[in-house]
Amino acid sequence: MANTSDIRKGLCIRHNNDIYKIVEFLHVKPGKGPAFVRTKLKSITTGKVIDNTFSAGHKIDDVRVETRSYQFLYSDGQTYHFMNTDDYNQIALQESALDTPELLKEGEVVTIMFNTEDSMPLSVDMPASVVLEVTEAEPGVKGNTATNATKVAVVETGARINVPLFINEGDKIKVDTSNGSYMERAKDS
Repeated sequence: MANTSDIRKGLCIRHNNDIYKIVEFLHVKPGKGPAFVRTKLKSITTGKVIDNTFSAGHKIDDVRVETRSYQFLYSDGQTYHFMNTDDYNQIALQESALDTPELLKEGEVVTIMFNTEDSMPLSVDMPASVVLEVTEAEPGVKGNTATNATKVAVVETGARINVPLFINEGDKIKVDTSNGSYMERAKDS
């Protein structure tokens, strides 16, 4: 058993007869009244995100997890197939287990969390950022750079991302996987 001071992003807890992963949290200490923790919880089974507030010191039932590295192989519709990088065993997960499946490209290495009690996969953690190639982008209009103007570009995985006007087809860009936003043009290595 843990309490609210142990809450952190990515922690898996049992709540209302389901297992939830903490997506966001905020410790609040108002001037009057007791402190509390405002959280955003994502259901591992359904993928639904709920808001919940825990009072300070509230006991929470944390789930012991184990993480392993897996490489993304391919997807066929709603099912995503991964291979363990250590023993080459393969598993298939539903799309709801992934936070940003549209940013996942073949060969990408992700971290999968497993419940230590029954070895069931709980969630897939993407790397902090991914490098993707732009496959479609409208050309930037000259003189339209007075403000922080953006345009929509389609990357190799099919995701649509707002990018600055100077990004063209064939450029590689770095994308933040937490919110799917453009970070920077990828450096050639």
